[in-house]
Amino acid sequence: MQEDYRKPLPRPTAISKPFWDAAHEGRFVVQTCSDCGHSQHPPRPHCLSCWSDALGWKPASGKGQIYSFTVAHRTSTKGFRDDTPYVVAIVETEEGARMTTNIVGCDPASLAIGMPVEVVLDRVTDSVTLPKFTPAN
Repeated sequence: MQEDYRKPLPRPTAISKPFWDAAHEGRFVVQTCSDCGHSQHPPRPHCLSCWSDALGWKPASGKGQIYSFTVAHRTSTKGFRDDTPYVVAIVETEEGARMTTNIVGCDPASLAIGMPVEVVLDRVTDSVTLPKFTPAN
């Protein structure tokens, strides 16, 4: 855990707070519609599939695949300079939610679209845990 964490941190809203709280408790959850079963991320006040507001939080497997990614080799943002190259990706979870995240713990050159990944919960401060992904074993 880094007390001098310099990167932007999430600012939970009433809608997203359960996601961030679960991550900090060591759980990975996705927002899921009770009416149609659609899972989504980021959290929203209504289902993107059927527009229902019958949304809740379900435990997720933490597994998925890389839907898209890019490797940042340079950045003008101070907090990220020491981490280059780093990977920004969209991961599609087994539940169907697509989330923007980082892929960590591997050589960025080894990544490919469709590669299986699994969640790693990174406690970056005393109050914030970020879900990131790493190649699955």
